[in-house]
Amino acid sequence: MSLAREERPAAIRAALEAALAPVSLEVLDESHKHAGHAGARDGRGHFAVSITSEAFAGLAPLARHRRVYAALGELMTTDIHALSIHARTPAEG
Repeated sequence: MSLAREERPAAIRAALEAALAPVSLEVLDESHKHAGHAGARDGRGHFAVSITSEAFAGLAPLARHRRVYAALGELMTTDIHALSIHARTPAEG
């Protein structure tokens, strides 16, 4: 079951904070940019995440994205249609 549209950014933030302990995190709801887009018809949203976490140390970009997807879990199938990810370590910050 999906969340109300206005609850989604907070749910994304909470899931990422719990799993990855970020030192910085920005979650943007960009769904308004995709109104009328075929992928927006199912009601799920488009989001951009910028996250800095020590959990990404030593990981290639694809592995970092996989960690974000894993942290978001079911939200990826119930509430998120598209996700732009900028993941870095504090040293890269």
